[in-house]
Amino acid sequence: MDNASLSRKTPQASELAADEIPEAVRDHTYLDAGGSQSQKKKGLIWKLLGLGAVAFAVSIWLHLNFNFFPATSRAEPTQKNPAAASSASATAPNPGSNSKATPDNLLGHLPYAEAPATDLVNVTSDGGVKLRTSAAAKYQEMANAAAASGIYFAPISGFRSVDDQQHVFFDVKAERRQNASKRAEVSAPPGYSEHHTGYAIDLGDGSAPDTNLSPSFENTQAFKWLEANSATFSFEMSFPKNNRQGVSYEPWHWRFVGDRQSLETFYKAHSLKK
Repeated sequence: MDNASLSRKTPQASELAADEIPEAVRDHTYLDAGGSQSQKKKGLIWKLLGLGAVAFAVSIWLHLNFNFFPATSRAEPTQKNPAAASSASATAPNPGSNSKATPDNLLGHLPYAEAPATDLVNVTSDGGVKLRTSAAAKYQEMANAAAASGIYFAPISGFRSVDDQQHVFFDVKAERRQNASKRAEVSAPPGYSEHHTGYAIDLGDGSAPDTNLSPSFENTQAFKWLEANSATFSFEMSFPKNNRQGVSYEPWHWRFVGDRQSLETFYKAHSLKK
């Protein structure tokens, strides 16, 4: 046999090697090569998904505990849109806003709480006029000083409860056929009277009872003495002429501002006035 025939009948080494590998073994080898790549890709995807889930959970925890990611859909600051701010404040007041911007008054009168009954003492022998302890003590000193000069006060009204003021405002308004605004010029609505505080007192001149609760009280000796000396005892007129609350002139109405509580009661209330 010649060499050509021999070469045709003798398989190449590469062909023999391939034929000699069982089919099942060849298939398994190819699967390992391609499958490992696929599994690596899937593993990477699952790792990325896991990291994303962890990052999302951490961001939620940070927001709930530290507000690291505040909402960005809030309105612009009110300084940039005054009209919108004004409208918003009318419907949803800001608890942190300055109270001076939203005055709490009614027909020119400011709100006052009732004095505790345990702190009220008599300033008249019949018990008809009461003041808070600190105000009563100073009033007595003032009345004694006036009496030494021949001036005798006639206490007319001191502490009044909200129920008392209900009668003074609404019942008298009806009797006199006054509208609310007209009545408010001379009397505060219930809940808005200085008499609720126990620091205010209406005074007359014992020698001129016809001037009681009248602007003509300013012509009495008692009033002139009060003008000159009341500050010494920490009393002041609540409603002088042309007062900023628009209440009628009341020369007979005086209030005590001689300690921290009385001063805060009236002057913090005044800060609410427009």
